[in-house]
Amino acid sequence: MRVMAQIAMVMNLDKCIGCHTCSVTCKQAWTNRQGTEYVWFNNVETLPGQGYPRRWEDQEKWKGGWERTRSGKLRLRAGGRLKNLGNLFANPHLPQLDDYYQPWTYEYKNLTEAPAGDDMPTARPVSQVTGEPIDKIEWGPNWDDNLGGAPAHAPKDPIVEKIRDEVGEKIRFEFEQSFMFYLPRICEHCLNPACVSSCPSGAMYKREEDGIVLVDQDRCRGWRMCVTGCPYKKVYFNHRTGKAEKCTFCFPRIEVGMPTVCSETCVGRMRYLGVMLYDADRVAEAAAVEDEHDLYPSQVECFLDPHDPAVIEAARRSGITDEWLRAARDSPVHDLIATYQVALPLHPEYRTMPMVWYVPPLSPVVEAVAATGSDGEDAGNLFGAIDALRIPVEYLAAILTAGDTYPVEAVLRRMAAMRAYMRKINLGEERDESIARAVGLTGAEMEDMFRLLAIAKAEDRFVVPTAARPEAEALADTHPLDAAACPVDAVGEPPVLLNISPTRRRS
Repeated sequence: MRVMAQIAMVMNLDKCIGCHTCSVTCKQAWTNRQGTEYVWFNNVETLPGQGYPRRWEDQEKWKGGWERTRSGKLRLRAGGRLKNLGNLFANPHLPQLDDYYQPWTYEYKNLTEAPAGDDMPTARPVSQVTGEPIDKIEWGPNWDDNLGGAPAHAPKDPIVEKIRDEVGEKIRFEFEQSFMFYLPRICEHCLNPACVSSCPSGAMYKREEDGIVLVDQDRCRGWRMCVTGCPYKKVYFNHRTGKAEKCTFCFPRIEVGMPTVCSETCVGRMRYLGVMLYDADRVAEAAAVEDEHDLYPSQVECFLDPHDPAVIEAARRSGITDEWLRAARDSPVHDLIATYQVALPLHPEYRTMPMVWYVPPLSPVVEAVAATGSDGEDAGNLFGAIDALRIPVEYLAAILTAGDTYPVEAVLRRMAAMRAYMRKINLGEERDESIARAVGLTGAEMEDMFRLLAIAKAEDRFVVPTAARPEAEALADTHPLDAAACPVDAVGEPPVLLNISPTRRRS
């Protein structure tokens, strides 16, 4: 057993209101400069929808992630080194700018500085990349936001196309019958990152001390194989510097015990940060299981119990400090993934073993049950209504469990049971332990889960240890945190903080 620690994130989709505050604050901190106009390290997508970049989930087109060979080994879906060498200067699996969107601004000076006259001045849209006027704006990162583009764009969602024959009438896009929810996305900082294996120059790497995946700007040669290799399309090309860039998990903040910018500014308080301990020796085997439905449970089995004395001893032998072990024991992420089992990975079938997990959204099931004249908060009624949710369970399963509906139904039942159980308490009735037992939890665990998901304060949602004590003060001096939290260099240059110090360990 080789114990390693990873900073991980869980997002509760039941609480996301789609305000995009996380996207804006991340943009201001990391990509508010020339060369990254089209880049959003954090974006919030409306599902069903095509996403950003368009149809990023279509791996038949983009060739991202891993695939299992007949011999049981993993290989990059985009191919090996020889195949990639042939695509070095003309990669057919690379998203174009229009797949993301053509970033634009407006000629505001035409409005503010136009002389008096009979004609009304206009402010034409102008590309921020080329500086040329754009005749017609046809796409953007939130073009299908909310339900505005559902009839036109939602049917083109790759997941909808994949499962529509299976679920039939459950997916319809007439306005009054459609469904939607928000999916915030950042880099997954995977345990088995395809982007790292795709990089010919070795610039992409996964840090040993906290699992964060970064780009060494000094070594990057701009081959962009990492863009193809990432199935989540969260690696971007800076057209000014000729380098790859990606979400850094705000590592300068993480190193001094602060949450990421997107987490701290989240209006819905739906993000959780914590430490996960895992057995690095089991990752390759877990990512290569034959049945895609087994990928979620196989990844869970890689995670280790931070309360187990044997795990603690093995972690200390691996150099993990007591502060990190305490953080692992208090980790809200571990509770949501392993204890309460209500968080699921995003597209485990890509076999990258992602470390940003999601609590699936529970549709407005209470109102739907109440509309039939029944008690919408009764546990029995809620359990029976899960199969009839407005958001089809099959759609959630295609996103979170490689199509296996059983884990998704189990999570939704626990969420519904929590509502029913806490309702009795709030009404002054006796605790009904049978509701908790029906979903495999105790009453105390149900109340703890409610506190974590509903009313937890920042110190409960973000349990982030500092870097190893001997390094903490030096890191604080090296990366001083001002109001901006993530300072950048001069316009057009890569961020200073992306030039990784050679003293930091690589894995």
